[in-house]
Amino acid sequence: MKLKQLLYALMLTSFAVTSCKDALDMAPDGKLTMDEIFADNDKTGAFLNSCYANIPVKGTRYFFWSRGPVDWSDEAWDTDAEAESWIMSGRLYNGDASAGSHPITNISSDSGNGDYWARYWSAIRNCTLFISRIDQATVRNSADRARWKAEAHLLRAYYYSELLKWFGAVLPIEKEPYDFQQDFSTVTRASYYELVKFIMEDCDVALNTPELPWRITTESEGGRVNKAMAEAIKSKMILFAASPLNNAGQDHWQEAYQVNKTSLENLRANGYELYNRVNLPQTYLSDVAFLGPDKNEKTALYNEYFTQTMKYTPNPVDRETIYQSRENQGNIWNIDGIGSQDGYKTGTCPSQELVDAYETKDGQPVLDLDKPYLDDQHVQPNYNKDNKLYDPKNPYANRDPRFYASIYYNGSKRKALWNFAESPESFENYPAPIGNRTRVIATYKNEPQTGIHPSTRKATRTGYYQRKFLHPNSGNDNPIAGANWKLFRLGEVILNFAEAAAEAGQLVEATGAVNEIRARAGMPALPASLSKTDLIKRIRAERRVELAMEENRYFDLRRWSQPTDDLSKTDRWITAMEITRNADGTFTYNRRPVRATERKNYTNKFLWVPIPLNEANRLRSITGTDWQNKGW
Repeated sequence: MKLKQLLYALMLTSFAVTSCKDALDMAPDGKLTMDEIFADNDKTGAFLNSCYANIPVKGTRYFFWSRGPVDWSDEAWDTDAEAESWIMSGRLYNGDASAGSHPITNISSDSGNGDYWARYWSAIRNCTLFISRIDQATVRNSADRARWKAEAHLLRAYYYSELLKWFGAVLPIEKEPYDFQQDFSTVTRASYYELVKFIMEDCDVALNTPELPWRITTESEGGRVNKAMAEAIKSKMILFAASPLNNAGQDHWQEAYQVNKTSLENLRANGYELYNRVNLPQTYLSDVAFLGPDKNEKTALYNEYFTQTMKYTPNPVDRETIYQSRENQGNIWNIDGIGSQDGYKTGTCPSQELVDAYETKDGQPVLDLDKPYLDDQHVQPNYNKDNKLYDPKNPYANRDPRFYASIYYNGSKRKALWNFAESPESFENYPAPIGNRTRVIATYKNEPQTGIHPSTRKATRTGYYQRKFLHPNSGNDNPIAGANWKLFRLGEVILNFAEAAAEAGQLVEATGAVNEIRARAGMPALPASLSKTDLIKRIRAERRVELAMEENRYFDLRRWSQPTDDLSKTDRWITAMEITRNADGTFTYNRRPVRATERKNYTNKFLWVPIPLNEANRLRSITGTDWQNKGW
């Protein structure tokens, strides 16, 4: 019985056991022995496919059609928090989370988003078994053997990186398959840095395998991992290891700089580059795309990039995406756009805090980066005194082109199929029938369709709607699904390098990297005269905007924290822009909290997700050590 408990405690398998020795020799489906599988070329390849099975879709595919970490940080508010308070966001906002029942891990594992501890350990188990067997397996040619082994190493690195992001350093290192004859009482958890080094070792195996390609170039191989993904994982995880939450008081910034420098150089040398031009002008620069008040090309290319799926060809238009999900994001206009368009739900509502993060087009931050708000609830903005363009009475004018590509705001427009007839209370749009037409997105109080509302599922909670991942004209008559999720892209690696370089004192290189991102966006370059402290602040601000709503902010806020910190300055209060339409057609803007009570998921324990309670208890009973994260 003790050995059976060990099996579950370390999540080494995902199949039922009757005899410990027999179970280890069985395939995951329990029908064939491992010897039978690895004696056959096709079955060996099929076993490798099982190593892919737990890669999450991410994006909108968190239960129930939500953006998960985007909604759980200061970037956004989820309309389902009120409309369906029993699911992920509602429970988190209300602090309804425990090690025995946590909304991030225990509600659903739909599309691979959830149940991470069990699923990722199962995947790691399969990868490790494959690595241990492949050298002696029956494989038709040596090139397949080498490539498959490299893929298993890289997939194991990916699953470890995901566990480390969510749970932190509460993991053992599994280089070889665990055997039931082992003494598990001696199993220990590795440090964060040790885990990252192990992840990087697996990535290096992939990178040193000539048979593994840098890019997938045929549709039949879509979804397979590549060398570029190995560089992206190394780039991210060494950055995380050097960050305050994880560095255990050690300075790893020089190593993070060197690793990121090499990764970026290798990616560029192998054909990766930023998405730098509009390839579908008939759509994204059309008169009905409404991408920016001036049909801005930089706005158009940014929205085009995030609403198009990368094609697997030898000469792709998209050379920025490193790895994308194998599934798309569904009918985003119906579940994560402007809810009233089809009458269902809005989902992700960008926060006023995110809107505040977009600079004016002259390159000046709107708020003071040292102290953006004068109060805890964020309703008193502390404006940047050097910004001469921002007007609180006309807050959406003269902003970063990425703002217009990412957010629908009061007064913006969308041409699509609107599944309702306008009523007189919608002054900008009445009269108009059901149909495909251009509509002004009016978010002011009492606007009956797109106005701000505290509980209606199809309304906005914040005064804003997400458009970054929404095709300009999609709808039931033009059913263009959300693009496959970009798990890794070059833009993030460039910003990883910029941050690591700045922290390591390489200010010239750091400035050059962040300015490459800004140039693509049509924003002025940061001056070379910035101090190290000021440059790091600007790079962090750039990450917030360039990577907005891509599941980075949730983890960035945590890794930038000290182990004893909480998230009260950023995540406790999320604000909305409540707009009043005056009789003369002008607007009055008023900041307020989205709801009267604070979010509860800001305390120190929410820096990490807890190990599931039953697994933590088993680990304690077996090893005599408490593996659980603090506070859980």
